[in-house]
Amino acid sequence: MKDRIATLLTRALETVRTRDQWPDELTADVEVENARDKAHGDFASNIALKMGKRAGYQPRDLAERLKAALPEDEAIAQVDIAGPGFINFFLARDWIARQARQAANDHRLGVPPAAQPDTVVVDYSSPNLAKEMHVGHLRSTIIGDAVVRTLEFLGHNVVRQNHVGDWGTQFGMLLAYLEEEKTAESDEQLASELSDLEQFYQAAKQRFDDDDAFAARARELVVSLQSGDDYCLQLWREFNRISLEHCFAVYERLGISLTRADVRGESAYNNELADIVEQLDRTELLTRSEGADCVFLDEFRTRDDEALPVIVRKADGGYLYATTDLAALRYRARTLDADRVLYFVDQRQGLHFQQVFRVARLAGFVNDTTELAHMGFGTMNGPDGRPFKTRSGGTVKLTDLLDEAEERAWRLVQAKNPELDEAELRRIAQVVGTGSIKYADLSKHRASDYIFDFDQMLSFEGNTAPYLLYAWTRVFSIFRKAGLNPDELDGDIRLDTEAETELAARLIQFGPVLEQVGERGLPHLLCNYLFDIAGLFSSFYEHCPVLSAEGEEQRQSRLQLARLTAGVLQQGLALLGISTLERM
Repeated sequence: MKDRIATLLTRALETVRTRDQWPDELTADVEVENARDKAHGDFASNIALKMGKRAGYQPRDLAERLKAALPEDEAIAQVDIAGPGFINFFLARDWIARQARQAANDHRLGVPPAAQPDTVVVDYSSPNLAKEMHVGHLRSTIIGDAVVRTLEFLGHNVVRQNHVGDWGTQFGMLLAYLEEEKTAESDEQLASELSDLEQFYQAAKQRFDDDDAFAARARELVVSLQSGDDYCLQLWREFNRISLEHCFAVYERLGISLTRADVRGESAYNNELADIVEQLDRTELLTRSEGADCVFLDEFRTRDDEALPVIVRKADGGYLYATTDLAALRYRARTLDADRVLYFVDQRQGLHFQQVFRVARLAGFVNDTTELAHMGFGTMNGPDGRPFKTRSGGTVKLTDLLDEAEERAWRLVQAKNPELDEAELRRIAQVVGTGSIKYADLSKHRASDYIFDFDQMLSFEGNTAPYLLYAWTRVFSIFRKAGLNPDELDGDIRLDTEAETELAARLIQFGPVLEQVGERGLPHLLCNYLFDIAGLFSSFYEHCPVLSAEGEEQRQSRLQLARLTAGVLQQGLALLGISTLERM
């Protein structure tokens, strides 16, 4: 709706500009925002304040001229001028009702598919296969997954890329230890040891630090692995297979949509790295500095005003993350034909991505029309404000975090529903526990750090997963109690009260909210929207009897609003990767 009103204002602005013969340079972009006070309308624009004095008018006078020049639109019931020149728009109730009726009877809930779908490549999760997934992987994984789900729902062609860390010097150490253990232990013993990758890594590291012969063997295996030795590659593939099994077990518990086909790790680009450096040389971007091949960019400088290098090949001939990322960008732009490439990576990597994006454009690996965006995120912290750790100071495994969340949720649900059998309690606890962890993260602004708090995230009050899951259950129970199939409803929607109108007006904004999530990579906007919907429905339910409404027409109308509310809550939670429950 904001775009629609902005278009009306732009046309009015052009009418006034042409009539009064303003210079072209006075044209300004029109911005429309949600009105802060519903008594003053649904939407507002400050364009008259931005343009007034520059065009030779008092802002309020210009606002009046723009109001007079606005084209008629069935969605607008009233336009008022407020204060020094704000233009306020009131939506027409009958138009809201028609939009809500159409959305309630549409399997897409009134959200049209993209008219011109983009190919969007999304890089997210990307764990290091040398270790088990821990809390540091949570944000990339669930934020990225919420955004790709939203983009797909909007009709875009989404290509998931799980850029796992499956290469590097640490694999020599791991392969040497795997080699030893395969000789010394049975397959069953080795499988048991590999069930805890963190412990396996620590044991290998200890051997590397304590045993010179082992360290020499590890270095020898790195060279052999990078040279394509069949024996080393066999060991490497086996280790990666086991590591990926750990990852996908976590993905399944979290409800993440990544598959094995989406894995394209660092090793996938090994054969391209030399060519990346050669192309940088051919485009005269390469500089030799202290034996290393570097790209120096004037816009990236140190505090001492020295150019920061992007090192693509070390003096010993080894390649770096920047080289691999450049190869990945080239593949995504040329082979996958990406219109947009989004990276959900810790925001502390911001400088790295700025540099890599700039080099990629200068080298011609991507063209100027391809959007490259680092969707950085903050850290998940403990009560002390520092990155979340175990009590002993170690890294928290995601499996352990999920176990504790589900156990806490089980105790909570069991206390509220002692009559439920154990299997049902466990199923509810799994949905509530996992959903609470995901929602607590997704409901925060992506760029913000936040404090991890089990008690807060499992609360049935406030903007939490349990509150929203219960809200959906409450809406769904209306139809269950009445023995009605929501899909068989066929009544019009009429808006007789303010509570009905506010709920319907917010429900029809589902599409624009999803557009913002897809464009800006900010799932918290969807969380806040769903929280609003739950609150508005609660007010509607309190003030507007549904099953006992006066007359069948009003009853059908309110059932349609309940149906649309249930659909939006369920679909919105699904886009966040959270399942709903018919009872809690």
